[in-house]
Amino acid sequence: VLLVGVQTNGINALQFQEGLAEVTRLVDTAGGVVLQTMQQKRSRPHPRTVVGEGKIEELALAAQTLGANLVVFDRDLSPAQVRNLEAKIGIKVVDRTEVILDIFAQRAQSQAGKLQVELAQLEYTLPRLTGRGQAMSRLGGGIGTRGPGETKLETERRAISRRISRLQEQVDRLQAHRGRMRQRRQHQEVPSVALVGYTNAGKSTLLNTLTNAEIYTADQLFATLDPTTRRFAVPDADTGELHQILLTDTVGFIHELPPALVDAFRATLEEVTEADALLHVVDLSHPAWQSHIRSVMDILSEMPVAPGPILVVFNKIDRVDSDTLAVAQEEFPQGAFISAANNLGLTTLRQRISLLVDYAESSA
Repeated sequence: VLLVGVQTNGINALQFQEGLAEVTRLVDTAGGVVLQTMQQKRSRPHPRTVVGEGKIEELALAAQTLGANLVVFDRDLSPAQVRNLEAKIGIKVVDRTEVILDIFAQRAQSQAGKLQVELAQLEYTLPRLTGRGQAMSRLGGGIGTRGPGETKLETERRAISRRISRLQEQVDRLQAHRGRMRQRRQHQEVPSVALVGYTNAGKSTLLNTLTNAEIYTADQLFATLDPTTRRFAVPDADTGELHQILLTDTVGFIHELPPALVDAFRATLEEVTEADALLHVVDLSHPAWQSHIRSVMDILSEMPVAPGPILVVFNKIDRVDSDTLAVAQEEFPQGAFISAANNLGLTTLRQRISLLVDYAESSA
């Protein structure tokens, strides 16, 4: 993979480098190998090709020299930009959203997850069907897009539109089923807490540690896609008596989550709005932890239903220096500080969860 970063006005150098590092992680998680990263500073992206003519020639030469077979941009590209770039560089060009969709396709385990990923991919592909440069032959057309190629394109479009409608119906049915499951859980009056947070913050590790579950965890972005609910016991704040609570792990958030995914993952994100309270898990060892908190809060603020009370849980404290810890404690005096992997601070966390649920139930 050749990675291309474009720094435009309004993005400072630190934000740009953090964004670029994140796309590098995404490519790595998707199974790609970044051979070289190329950067360009522009006041705004070129409307036809994002980068300038000289940079395109540089890219084409680098791709040939290094033997790259994919160019990944650190931003979203329009269908026309992808076509123009592929025509000039001569190899496949994808954007950040497409890399995320690819990871989701690899990671989805459950029926619901797979349906939602396919739906997101098709909705993303539909406007981009007008012949992917040399890949037009893939659609059965000849040179260019006239004649049989164009007819084939229309057939393909209609087939995809029909498939999208069918998938949408299935996703809606699954949502209704999940809604019934949730109502049953609420009927049993077991309080529920949802884990939210930036991808790779350690939500699944925390769920595994608290509930002795065995969810797949890895130091990767989007290691878990399907919501998992487990029971665990917390002590009552006054009596110390143990109470059952439902803990749900949700898909990790990411800065500028692609709109196609927000729509497709409604069912997962619904777990967030239906929960009595939220644990917002933050990877304190990540240099951009503050902007991660903002990204998650922005996504939560766009939810159709306002989520319940939130406890900010700072994870991976065993990997940070005392200065970072002091900054976080000053900014979030109410936060909980833990290391899920090393069982640090979990007894206190259980007590804090108990208080959080009591507060959520009393203010409901």
